[in-house]
Amino acid sequence: MKTIIEPFRIKTVEPIRMTTEEQRKELIKAADYNVFSLKSEDVIIDLLTDSGTSAMSTKQWAALMQGDESYAGSPSYYHFEQAVKELMPFKHIIPTHQGRAAEAILSSIFGGEGKIVPNNTHFDTTRANFESTGITALDLVIEEGKDPALEHPFKGNMDLDKLEDLLRESGDKIPLIMTTVTNNAGGGQPVSMANIRATKALCDKYDKPFFIDSCRFAENAYFIKIREEAYADTSVVDIVREMYSYADGMTMSAKKDAFANMGGWLALNDDDWAEQARTRLIMTEGFPTYGGLSGRDLECIAAGLKEIVDEDYLHYRIRSIAYITEKLDAIGIPVMKPGGGHAVFIDAKKMLPHIPALQYPAQALAVQLYITGGIRGVEIGSFMFGRQPDGSEVAAPMELVRLAMPRRVYTQSQADYMIECFEEIYKKAGEINGMEITWEPGSLRHFTSRLKPVDA
Repeated sequence: MKTIIEPFRIKTVEPIRMTTEEQRKELIKAADYNVFSLKSEDVIIDLLTDSGTSAMSTKQWAALMQGDESYAGSPSYYHFEQAVKELMPFKHIIPTHQGRAAEAILSSIFGGEGKIVPNNTHFDTTRANFESTGITALDLVIEEGKDPALEHPFKGNMDLDKLEDLLRESGDKIPLIMTTVTNNAGGGQPVSMANIRATKALCDKYDKPFFIDSCRFAENAYFIKIREEAYADTSVVDIVREMYSYADGMTMSAKKDAFANMGGWLALNDDDWAEQARTRLIMTEGFPTYGGLSGRDLECIAAGLKEIVDEDYLHYRIRSIAYITEKLDAIGIPVMKPGGGHAVFIDAKKMLPHIPALQYPAQALAVQLYITGGIRGVEIGSFMFGRQPDGSEVAAPMELVRLAMPRRVYTQSQADYMIECFEEIYKKAGEINGMEITWEPGSLRHFTSRLKPVDA
């Protein structure tokens, strides 16, 4: 059949408060033109993030009731550990309250002034955690990944030539190498198994540990299945297991590809690193068998990890993103091609060429999208990544608006509504003004900065 239906039924609903365009103009102004500062009840369709926003299943809700809240040795931890190891057979599974906590612990082990950590593309908290220790977080995605309009099956791939040049020239400064799957900041684009394998080979050649930033591992595995010919007949579960057979460790936000509202983990094979990590965990998160999570959360993650590798679900998930991407492309909206795994990405640099990069065209488009339709997306461009550690500002390679789709939350008609909103914006794109920052914090400015239109 041509129509891809949701492989689930809706059992409970949450009402949405509808607002008018005039109301939204006042609401975004009161929020200082930062979509993070909006109240969620003032948002009609919330695509700010797919992190922790999934709809949990009946099995997850049932599992939640089994949560054991013992401080040490809870059976919920062992259910969680077993579920992780069934997919990712690392020796040490260390729970954390979310992915950025795992990144912070990893940074505490490997960080230091003058060090360099290459990645295909570091996301915001990954970059901030590394940089807070003095590390230079370096992006080495392939050139094809920097062109939103270009069709390429694995635009998240690491540039292996640049990586080897870096290892040859600065290997003594590199404590680890990381790949993000899927490549969130690069448009939700996948990384091929061949690229993962080749990255690991370079790590072995230069004696460097290889880590995978794993938030959307199942989506990446499904892309490998449908785009990498050698894996067409391989199950997603087996693809996941092979991906992690090449890694020495991983960080994970369970708020993405585990359908959980909270949680994450750091996984390691090295005993010494694990000892350091658990010591840090106790200081900042909690005892190693709960790591800042309730037993309820651990049970929900364990159940979610079984559901996320369901291939009917993944087919629906990937096709849903492709549907919106293709419809927007058909009406002339410049989008990241091909469709990514968790989000639709709009190329604001191309859509709003009259706005200079340091007037944040993607932020301006995100604001206009909220005003027009009550839809909240997020800027991934110079507003998020332009401020450098030395205080200077540099335009980001791409100016994107990310529309991150919460898992099992929105329907076909809501997707069509999003497309209609962009049709309206497209008609008056030339009238959209850039933005300027009136106040910003010292780090991760996109979360809390205040802005205004440049002509205000």
